[in-house]
Amino acid sequence: MNQTILAQKEANVNALADKMKEASSIVMVEYRGLTVAEINELRRNLRAEEVEFKVYKNAIARRASEKLGYDDFAGGLVGPNALAFGKDPVAPARVLAKFAKDHNALVLKTGIVDGETVDADTIKKLSALPNKEGMLAKFASCLNAPLIKFAMTVKAVAEAKENGTFAVKEVETKEEAPAVEAAEEPAVEEAAAE
Repeated sequence: MNQTILAQKEANVNALADKMKEASSIVMVEYRGLTVAEINELRRNLRAEEVEFKVYKNAIARRASEKLGYDDFAGGLVGPNALAFGKDPVAPARVLAKFAKDHNALVLKTGIVDGETVDADTIKKLSALPNKEGMLAKFASCLNAPLIKFAMTVKAVAEAKENGTFAVKEVETKEEAPAVEAAEEPAVEEAAAE
């Protein structure tokens, strides 16, 4: 083979390996049977979520995967495949799984999420999660919930004090009362005996 062609192939493998390292998630799909219009629709949906969708030669994708140590991922590179690269760990899975529900020709095969190889079932589970902003919003609401509850309780107590309906009840436990009485009784009996 020509030295120039080999150098170009090696450059392609290195470029794909770098892209794979930078992506938070990669999903491999088989697109055999999709029409051009369906592929264009899929690309628009992915672009809206900032996901890059590209077809690579299996040999180049296999070498790049093996170079990074993703041998399981490389094993799935059979047939016409496309790779979806996302900065958000769940965006490619969410868009592709949603599209695959309506288009049986699109088959989820495998993926890489945060450096770990995952199977098609895991990709489907990931597709149910919200995007990063949605997860952060849920987390923030979990942090705010106790503070809001505390503020509402303080407000209710303040309003009850203003209305004069707030009363603090003293609570005596049954265990404390007899212990105090038992300690006082012997001292009284000793004083009476003298």
